[in-house]
Amino acid sequence: MTLPGKHLVEASGSWTNWGRNVVAHPARTARPRTSGDVSTIVQQAAADGQTVKAVGAGHSFTSIAATDGVQVRLDQMAAVLWHDAPSGQVRVQAGISLRDLNPRLQALGLALSNLGDVDPQSVAGAISTGTHGTGGRLQGIAAAVVAVQLVIGDGSIVEVDEQHPWFGATRVSLGALGIITEVTLQCVPAFLLHAREEPVALPAVLEQIDDLVESNDHAEFYWFPHTDKALLKRNNRVPPGTERDPVGRLRGWLDDELLSNTVFGAINRIAAHRPNLIPHVNRLSGSVLGAREYTDDSHRVLVSHRTVRFCESEFAMPRAALPDVLAELDRWLDAGHGHVSFPIEVRFAAADDIWLSNGHARDSCYVAVHQYWRSDHTDYFAAAQDIFTAHEGRPHWGKLHTLGASDLERLYPRFADFVAVRDAADPGRLFTNTYLDRVLG
Repeated sequence: MTLPGKHLVEASGSWTNWGRNVVAHPARTARPRTSGDVSTIVQQAAADGQTVKAVGAGHSFTSIAATDGVQVRLDQMAAVLWHDAPSGQVRVQAGISLRDLNPRLQALGLALSNLGDVDPQSVAGAISTGTHGTGGRLQGIAAAVVAVQLVIGDGSIVEVDEQHPWFGATRVSLGALGIITEVTLQCVPAFLLHAREEPVALPAVLEQIDDLVESNDHAEFYWFPHTDKALLKRNNRVPPGTERDPVGRLRGWLDDELLSNTVFGAINRIAAHRPNLIPHVNRLSGSVLGAREYTDDSHRVLVSHRTVRFCESEFAMPRAALPDVLAELDRWLDAGHGHVSFPIEVRFAAADDIWLSNGHARDSCYVAVHQYWRSDHTDYFAAAQDIFTAHEGRPHWGKLHTLGASDLERLYPRFADFVAVRDAADPGRLFTNTYLDRVLG
């Protein structure tokens, strides 16, 4: 049927997320262009007794965006609405992807102060699930939010800014409060980063981890399971006037396309059938990645291009827990429980005051485990979760975990406050689904 606002709501087929581990069958699909369109869709769904879920790039590995009701695809809400040069604030429609936003910010002489390691996510999806990036003195992307426009359960359009009592809940909202339609972001002047990447033995990384985190703007490392090899990345701002010195075309193709995507994808396809080869392949992979240094625009340094599909689980823990967490993962792997081809990614973030942020009120280390999408991740992710939760781990909202509301209430001091805002914004649970029923009750 056609609704006012020149958008089409139509019967829908199946929907699958990027990781290919979540499939949904929405009854209808809507592609709004304006906040008013979204309001109309929400009111119509409520009248029809259907639930509503917004979806961006589908880059979450959980079923946080799945629905059998009305699926609202935000890809046509992708405009930069205005920017204020003196303050560095930018207003965008919530469906714009980070991949499209980053160069548009650069054209304005602006940038986000931190980014995750991939960029297909919509702005709404990135902030709603707590996308974070790395940096011991830096917070996640949601910390850049100074206002959101939200369509709530009765179809009302609500503006939530720093003075609004819902502000602590709306920056990482899980899609549980309504549909975010516009976002105002606090940006910083565009900047270059000097990148230094090098293979390092894992014990050497852990021996200097506090210094690495505190003395670099962005520090992270990748540990190759079944080995003591790691790839360490340090990215730091350069003085004004420094010239770009990007990776050469040939070196970039060799490292970032051939080795990291084409060859790595082929290795994983083989390893899915011959898992006993994985430890040998990891030792080789940890050896062939050479050191390199370059200087480029911040988003070109922080964001990686990835084409090999995988599933992922990631938890945030107090930084002091990191050596014990990695040692326990290593013992589980050494015991022969499984073979893991994907590196384990370790990143860092500063504490923030966002109610359901993984970094709420504590500095954190993030440990992410991955498995090729055609390989069974069940035992590996379950073992990793047991280790993470034993160290007060909080699960990334867009990545796989099995915790429920009773577990999460103990981990988040403002959990009950968030649920109270949800009760006010969506008393009829128009925006719920199976995932939200589990994690919020």
